[in-house]
Formats: sequence, structure tokens, C-alpha cells
Amino acid sequence: MKFGFVVPWADAVEVGELAAQAERHGWDGMFVWEPVWGVDAWVSLAVAATRTSTIRLGTMLTPLPRRKPWELAGQVATVDRLSLGRAILAVGLGAPDSGYAEFNEVIDRHVRAELLDEGLAIVKGLWHGQPFRFRGVHYEIEPTTFPTIGHTHQQPRVPIWCVGALGSEVSMHRAMSCDGLIPQVVEGSGDRRRARQCTLEELQKVTSTLPPGFDVVIEGTDLEHSPAAWMDAGATWWLESLWSAVSDPDAFDASMTRITAGPPSVA
Repeated sequence: MKFGFVVPWADAVEVGELAAQAERHGWDGMFVWEPVWGVDAWVSLAVAATRTSTIRLGTMLTPLPRRKPWELAGQVATVDRLSLGRAILAVGLGAPDSGYAEFNEVIDRHVRAELLDEGLAIVKGLWHGQPFRFRGVHYEIEPTTFPTIGHTHQQPRVPIWCVGALGSEVSMHRAMSCDGLIPQVVEGSGDRRRARQCTLEELQKVTSTLPPGFDVVIEGTDLEHSPAAWMDAGATWWLESLWSAVSDPDAFDASMTRITAGPPSVA
């Protein structure tokens, strides 16, 4: 199992410092989230790339339906080249309660699912190279000969982790077309639909069917969950998070304290 840390709140320079300390204290990865408006995730990860040499760098997660996929593809590829192949892209539908209405973002779940599918196809296609053409419900792209640097350092692409709703054939098919699964369980219906992290038992039913080398990503705190138990259930990454510190003025200090204590033990 590999261990990552999700930064709850920090500016770009602070992300760079946290990444440097995370690498020094034995973490395998460091991740940031993408707000509707605020500190740019990929600029922050670019700063982190210049401060580190081995640690993996990514998002947890990128709400691809509200991003222009061609711009995201360029950002991720740039960080991947800058870090010499250490970028990871995690994607999902996003959380509408994080400011979507205030900025007139798409809230309808069905439309966001369409945008996620088309966005994934475009990101993968652009990384594969030109000529690239795409026809979808929301996007149409023609091949371009305009000079650009679009390739990724990692081949055939930057690893993509995707949220997958266990029990949903469509959602799991989407996740399985990527390189890693962020497993969730969606409960309720209509406006009352809520996603939660799967249980150990729910995860075990899925991991036995996954291909070798396919990542399974679990997020939490070692005070609430046992990383060792999740590893035994088939998880390959444990991401430590301090979401309670998002609104804390001392969020950077809280992150630094947790990072310098090192990743949890699974012994």
C-alpha cells in the first residue's frame, strides 16, 4: 500500500513546502483539491514539482464536468513533464454544494455525467496525440496543426483515478476505463442522493474482480479507520485527509504537523 496526504487548505508556496516535507518524511504522494474559485490546483502542483523529486503529485479530486477538458489536459501534461512523470489525475462528478450555484455551474447530475464521459475521452485523446477528432453531445473537436507541447512524460498517459459508484454499471464501467478506482456508494434518490465511502465488505466484493495493477484509492484518517484493514481488502493507496481543517486559519500548521509525523503504519 502507498500513502498520500490530501492538503485541506494552503496557498501554492505552502503546497510546495508541504510536498517537500512529505517527501522527506516518507509519504508516497501529495494531493490537492480543486475549488470553484481560489488557489489553482495545478499551479500549486507545479510549485510542488519544483520542490520534490520522487513523490507523486495529483488532485483529490478534479471535477472534470466543469473544466474545459483541453485546458485540463494541457495543465496535467505540463505538471507531468515538469515532475518527470509524477502526476496523477483524479476525477469525479464534483460536489455541487461547493459553490456551483453561485458561479452558474452545471448542477444536473445527468448532464455532469455526460460531461465527465466526454471530458475523459478528450483528455485521453489529446494525450495520445494528433490528429484527434471528437464528436459528442457537448463538445466537438477537430484536429489541429497549431504548434503545441501536449505529450505526457508518462506513457501511454498520466494515470487517471475515477470515482466509481459500486453497484452502478455505468459508473463502474467509466472507472474501469481509467487506471484507478475511488470507490463510493450512492444512496437515496433525486435531490437526496448522497455518496459515501464504501465499507470494507463492499470493497472486498469488488477488488477480487479487478485486473492486476489497477489502483484502489481509499481516503480517511488513521484515527477513524485502519489502513491495514483497507489494504487487506484490496486498497492500493491510502490518502490521509484533514478536511476538518478546511476553515481553520491554522490549516497549514495542522497539515505540517501531520505530514512530519509520517504515514501510518500497516504493520
